[in-house]
Amino acid sequence: MILGRVVGKAVATVKHPSLKGMKMLVIEPIQAASLDPVLAIDEQGAGPGDLVVLSSDGLYTREVVNDDTSPARWVVMCIIDNTQRVLELTT
Repeated sequence: MILGRVVGKAVATVKHPSLKGMKMLVIEPIQAASLDPVLAIDEQGAGPGDLVVLSSDGLYTREVVNDDTSPARWVVMCIIDNTQRVLELTT
C-alpha cells in the first residue's frame, strides 16, 4: 500500500469489459519507489486533491471489479481525512 494524491480522473471510450462503469482516477504516489502517476479504480468517492491510500494487490482489485481476467492493478482503499497529520508523519 502507498499514499497518493488524486490529480485527475481518466475517461476511456474503449476499455476492458471489467472496467465498464468503474470510476478511474489518476494518482501521483507520495514517497513511493516510483513517483510516476498511476491509474486506480475508485469506489470510495475520492476527488482532485484528496490524499488516498492505494493498494497494488491485483487479486483484491480483480475482486473489486468481479472479473478474474481484469488488467486492473491499483485500487483506492480509503480517503485520508486528516491530511495534515499524515503529511507531518511522512516528512
